[in-house]
Amino acid sequence: MTIWESIVLGVVQGLTEFLPVSSSGHIELGKAIFGIEEKEAGLLFTVVLHFATALSTIFVFWKDILGIFRGLFQFKWNAETRFSYFIVLSMIPAALVGVFLKDQIDDFYSGNVLLVSAMLLITGVVLFYSDRATKKSGEVTSANAAFLGVVQAIAIMPGISRSGSTIATAVMLGIDREKAARFSFLMVLPLIFGAMAKEFKDYLDLSEVDQASALLLDSTMFVGFFAALIAGYFACKWMIAIVKKSKLFYFAYYCWAVGFVGIVYSLFFS
Repeated sequence: MTIWESIVLGVVQGLTEFLPVSSSGHIELGKAIFGIEEKEAGLLFTVVLHFATALSTIFVFWKDILGIFRGLFQFKWNAETRFSYFIVLSMIPAALVGVFLKDQIDDFYSGNVLLVSAMLLITGVVLFYSDRATKKSGEVTSANAAFLGVVQAIAIMPGISRSGSTIATAVMLGIDREKAARFSFLMVLPLIFGAMAKEFKDYLDLSEVDQASALLLDSTMFVGFFAALIAGYFACKWMIAIVKKSKLFYFAYYCWAVGFVGIVYSLFFS
């Protein structure tokens, strides 16, 4: 993998992690376009990119995260404790899928451009109809936190936007748009760090030869990390503004266009 390809993939990861167009789908499409093998891209590179986008989320929501920890250390049932409970509740479905269906999920991430493209079409439909939901100012509850957790688990499929599907679903459930975006971005943080720990363990379990090969990616990982971090920070801020203005339908058109191109490519040119 070249420095240029690393920058492109880092920017793609940073933007699409927060914009409702599926980061996993775009990364798979990017690897297919560049002809990058999964072994070449490497587990460590994946960990680095996810760490960058997790950090960008922390930078954007640091006041919220600090407030949550302050509330938790009061050791009583308050707004912060309740919000943390909703986060944990929303994590359970995706965590179970990740633990028990990991091998099946990994099979989906194998350059399957046709599947990714079909899932992007579905993402577009969800985004399109969410903008037509009546504006409400509801709060996150146990019931809709659990339901959003199921949606997040489904979004593990490459091509289904995690942020797009969870935010759109939250809006359609009547949750205030800004609160929906905030909850969507914060609910995934524990899962990202958990997945990173697992991926890093898998990297350490590689043979010494494979580790030596992966370490050759140091320079590409460095630039990819900062590309994803910077792109992710601005994409996260931008996405919050987009959700508040009910402009998700623009991304629906984008997902449909990319999905259609991907299907044509996979059927006639791959």
